[in-house]
Amino acid sequence: MRAPTVQTWIARHIFVRRGLEHICTSYLLFLMVVTTKHSLEEAARFSGLHKSQFSRMLKAHSQVAVSTLESLSKKQAKQVSKARQKLTELPWQIAIVVDSTLQRRASLHPENAKTFNHGQGFVVGHQWTNIVLLLHDMLIPLRPIPFYSQRYCRDRQLEYRTEHDLVVEYIQQLQLEEYIGSYDPREVVVLTDSGYDNKKIQNAIAAKHWHFIIALGKTRSVKSALLSLTTPKSKQWAHIATFFRNHRWLKWQTIRIPTNGTKRKRMEFRTRDTIGYLRYVGQVQLVCSEPRKRPDGRRKYLACNDMRVTARQIILGYRLRWAIELFHKTVKQRLGFEDVATSGFDSVMSHVHWVYCAYILLHMSPPGLPPGAQSIGDKQRQLQQLLENQEKRRVLQQLTQIGGVQRYTDALRQALADA
Repeated sequence: MRAPTVQTWIARHIFVRRGLEHICTSYLLFLMVVTTKHSLEEAARFSGLHKSQFSRMLKAHSQVAVSTLESLSKKQAKQVSKARQKLTELPWQIAIVVDSTLQRRASLHPENAKTFNHGQGFVVGHQWTNIVLLLHDMLIPLRPIPFYSQRYCRDRQLEYRTEHDLVVEYIQQLQLEEYIGSYDPREVVVLTDSGYDNKKIQNAIAAKHWHFIIALGKTRSVKSALLSLTTPKSKQWAHIATFFRNHRWLKWQTIRIPTNGTKRKRMEFRTRDTIGYLRYVGQVQLVCSEPRKRPDGRRKYLACNDMRVTARQIILGYRLRWAIELFHKTVKQRLGFEDVATSGFDSVMSHVHWVYCAYILLHMSPPGLPPGAQSIGDKQRQLQQLLENQEKRRVLQQLTQIGGVQRYTDALRQALADA
């Protein structure tokens, strides 16, 4: 066993049957260390197991990966939520962020691959909608939603559903008590960008008695709560961009918000806000925001159904979305999210869920790593060094035994012969 201490620790945190324990812990440990590419060939070289074992595990046991991720998400959320407190400068304790990312593939031949227009040209691959919890500035990934293409649904005799319909169903079925215990629904806020500006999603959130901060598309219909009594019904509703253009009498206010970096810099926004109605949803606070120094083309329209908060708190809350962008960057660059070469989508699904499991385990601080807030890259390098030190100690221990030099020499010759 490559690193018995760390692998034993991983095995204690994942509950898989004994026959799969060694292959699953080896794959997770491989994803958690520094490597040039998280391929099956590298996994086999790292663990000493055959590549086909990992291939069979990914293909035949996707539900094991899914259930393991759900178990780890609940375990970490319960641990973090024991000392629950409000998010920085905000009235909520729990933030749920929804956003999608694309998993690039080299061609359209793999199952469920599709061409997406993601704003910067066309991308071939799979789309995943990620739902994450933010507690105490800790990001905890939940089970992601895979997007199934129409062709894949037709071949598998599945009902085709849009991404919005899948998000609505996910929100309706999400039992937050299983992750954080009992809670007050008023302490929860859901954050999305304009890609999820959908009345069904907003009503699903409101039905759970949660709050939302959602970026609105420029053509979303709203009306003013102040002028609804004096304006004819035919003229009450307007696109959000037109609405704020017609309400130029609302004063701009300057808001200063600290940046996420180490330097004590502040970003300045100017905002207009008012109480209004979001069509087919209900009463909300409407905010028009843009950077004070670079206003051209960067204007955002936000809606929040929590009437207690200020425009500054709405801007601060929406900026928490940046955490999921950093999460996407980390799993792609550090944990091999896109390093999958299998053709079957079941294998792809297994790989993605194991990647998210590795992300959670790294934040749980494996034994031998110093505690404290560190980046994923730092933890991977420290874990790599820990494994190398354990290997050196194992070799030295073997060499000091009677006949150890000869046994070690024979093992090296056998390894060279097998290669």
